[in-house]
Amino acid sequence: MAGTQQRDYYEVLGIPRDADEKKIKDAFRTLALKYHPDRNKEPGAEEKFKEIAEAYAILSDPKKRSAYDHGGFSGVQGYSNEDLYGDINFEDIFGRGGFNFGGDNFGFNLGGDIFERYFGGGGVSYREERGEDLHVKLKIPLEHILKGGEEVVRVARLKLCTECGGSGAEPGTKPRICSTCSGTGQKKITSRKGSMMFQQITTCPDCRGSGQFIDKPCRKCGGQGEVEAQETISVKIPPGVEDGMILRVSGMGMAAKTHGGRSGDLLVIIETLTDSRFERRGEHIWYTVTIDVADAVMGTKVKVPSLEGAVSVNIVPGTQPGSVLRIKGKGLPVFNSRFKSRGDLMLRIQLHVPEKLSSEERKLYERLQMISKNRSGNS
Repeated sequence: MAGTQQRDYYEVLGIPRDADEKKIKDAFRTLALKYHPDRNKEPGAEEKFKEIAEAYAILSDPKKRSAYDHGGFSGVQGYSNEDLYGDINFEDIFGRGGFNFGGDNFGFNLGGDIFERYFGGGGVSYREERGEDLHVKLKIPLEHILKGGEEVVRVARLKLCTECGGSGAEPGTKPRICSTCSGTGQKKITSRKGSMMFQQITTCPDCRGSGQFIDKPCRKCGGQGEVEAQETISVKIPPGVEDGMILRVSGMGMAAKTHGGRSGDLLVIIETLTDSRFERRGEHIWYTVTIDVADAVMGTKVKVPSLEGAVSVNIVPGTQPGSVLRIKGKGLPVFNSRFKSRGDLMLRIQLHVPEKLSSEERKLYERLQMISKNRSGNS
């Protein structure tokens, strides 16, 4: 449960006290997406996410909600993580394996092992042994961020040995269970002091925690039960994917250390590939336009690049250096926008001051300089 500075659960979810089940679920879903640690890297996001999840766990359960409505925080004290989150069907809320963006699972693990990852496990369906997650950075060009689609990553990961099925034993043989610990890998020493019973748990000294002995190791994996494999994995990129966002590919991480466990996940960290033309700032892209002094004074029309081809832009007379022109809708898609909104192409105006002048140009600039001085002197 949260610390002493708890906020009212209804306030946490931003809902009225008479909110129905749908409003509670919708509020939780929206806030969880906003503060999920796989997406939001701001300080305190994970704690905010846990606070939101706790509020939902209480208010989504009729009995817990009634106890809270009548007794406040004291009415719902004493719940373990398993009591709070064990019965919540995260996959029903967010889709199996992650939040569903337009029919494809793109990434945040808001279903599946969310209970295990952020609330310490304890639920029956989350106790299985799990392999480590793999992390890989993926740099994506702006054109691919614009449209989304498939990107390929190459990873080296440990997979279960296909020869022995992960047991580590030569095919046709089986590992021998350690008789000392009965296969648990742990040694328990129980003692009593007065009316108190004490139990010390240590690693089994005979099997060194493995719970078994392999008399005939598998020739392919050397008894490890897993082998390293180079894999090419296709990752689905949603349009407008943000810098630092993590896309999760379930089951493509490291194999579990114990036979029968499930593999970890592949976490793909998104980076925007540096572009020589544009600078990305969220959904907006910036481009520097360099024009001559005369064009800034008199106005002109220029062509500038965009992610979808060149566009024509009017430079109005008297445009100042450092001015910013906005071309609406020519930036990147706003990630997960229900209205398919797009950012803008921002044009930063820069003046080109000639270093060398022809004799004719020099005469004209001298004439302009004289006119400017005379005007300043008369003002």
